[in-house]
Amino acid sequence: MPDRVDLIIHDVVIATMVRGHFNLIPHGALIADRGVIEWVGIAEGLPAVRARHEIAGRGRLLTPGLIDCHTHLVYGGNRTDEFTARLAGESYAEIERRGGGIMATVRATRSATVEALAAAARPRLRNLLSEGVTTVEIKTGYGLNAEHELKMLDVIDTLSASTPQTLIKTYLAHTIPPEYRALPNVYVTEICEEILPQVVGRADGFDVFCETFAFAPEQARRMLLTARAHGLPLHIHAEQHTSLGAAAMAAGLGALSASHLEYLDEADVPRLAAGGTTAVLLPVAAYVLREPHRPPVEALRLQSVPMAVATDGNPGTAPCFSLLTALNMACVLFGLTPEEALAGATVHAARALGLLDRIGTIEAGKDADLVLWDAESPVELVYTLGYHPSATVIKRGRVLSGA
Repeated sequence: MPDRVDLIIHDVVIATMVRGHFNLIPHGALIADRGVIEWVGIAEGLPAVRARHEIAGRGRLLTPGLIDCHTHLVYGGNRTDEFTARLAGESYAEIERRGGGIMATVRATRSATVEALAAAARPRLRNLLSEGVTTVEIKTGYGLNAEHELKMLDVIDTLSASTPQTLIKTYLAHTIPPEYRALPNVYVTEICEEILPQVVGRADGFDVFCETFAFAPEQARRMLLTARAHGLPLHIHAEQHTSLGAAAMAAGLGALSASHLEYLDEADVPRLAAGGTTAVLLPVAAYVLREPHRPPVEALRLQSVPMAVATDGNPGTAPCFSLLTALNMACVLFGLTPEEALAGATVHAARALGLLDRIGTIEAGKDADLVLWDAESPVELVYTLGYHPSATVIKRGRVLSGA
C-alpha cells in the first residue's frame, strides 16, 4: 500500500454484505486508492497512511453501492392510460391484446430520437443515484427490430457519458411484433441471424421474455443458445404470469439470472440452484399488477438460491425508480428479511450481472463503490418509504458532489 492514498473513511459502521449477510464492523474504517478498496477493518487497526480525502463517519452506516440489476428505464412516452384501465379491472393480457402494453411503448420509442430518449431517462437515473445506486442494468426491448434496438443501445451509451454510474446494457427480446404474430418463428430467426450478431460487442448480455403472449419456451431456448454461442451472458424473464418451466430451462443453459418468478414451480427451484442462477425478484410489478401469486421464497431459501431485488423500472407495470422502495416491498409483499433485501441490492444483484468479482461487497480488491448513509443500522434503509437517508455516494473512490 502506498504511503499516500486517495480516500480514508473512519468512524463508521460497515455492512460488508460478504456472503449475503450484514457482517457488521462497528467502529470500522476503510482505505481506497485508485478506485479500489485497499483495506477494510476495525479502526484501531487502520494502517498509518495519509489520504488526499478523509471522511469522518461519526458512527454512520457504510454499505456497498447499491445495484439495480433489472430495469427498462429507456423508453418513449408513458402508459398512464393503462394504469387507469387496470384500476378499472382490465388485465395485463387484455391490454396487450388491444395493442397496448409493450407495443404502445414500442411505438413511442421508435418515434423518439436518441437525444429525446436520453433526456427522458436522465431524471430516472438521477433519482436512483440519489438513493445510492451506483450500478444500473438497462434493457432494450422497445425497438423490436435491428434499427431501433441498436438505437436503444446508442441511448444507453449516451447516458453512460453523462452519469458517474456504471450502466450495464442488456439486449432484450421482449415480444413478437404484430407483423410477425402469424409467423413467430420467422421473427425468432430474424433475432438469431440478424439482430443478435449486430448487438454482439455492443450489449453486455441477452435477455428474453418467455410468456404465453411473448415467446414460447422453445423459442426462448433457441435464442438463448444463439446468444450463448456469441458469448453473451444469459438472462430470462420467466414465470411472471404462468408456469412454463422457462426459468429451469434457462438455468440449464447457465443463465446468470431468472426474473419475476411469481409462478415458479417449487419443483424447479433445485434446477436454479444447480445452474447457479440468481432469482431476481421484482415486487413493484407484483404490486402494480395486484398479482396474488408470490415467488416461492422459502423454497429458494432452502435451496440456497441467491435472491436479488430490483425495481423493474418501466413505463407500464413498474413505473418506479426507487430501489429502496423495491426493497421495502420485497420484505412486506414477498417476505424477505431486511438482511436478504439489502443483499438483494448488493451482493446478489452483482451476482445476477456477473460482476461479483468487482462490486457488491466491501472487501479489499473490490471497486470502491460505497454509500455513507445518515443511518446507524442497515434495517433503516429497508423499513422507510419515500425517504432515502443517503449522505454521501462514492463511485470508484470518488466522492460525488450533490449526490
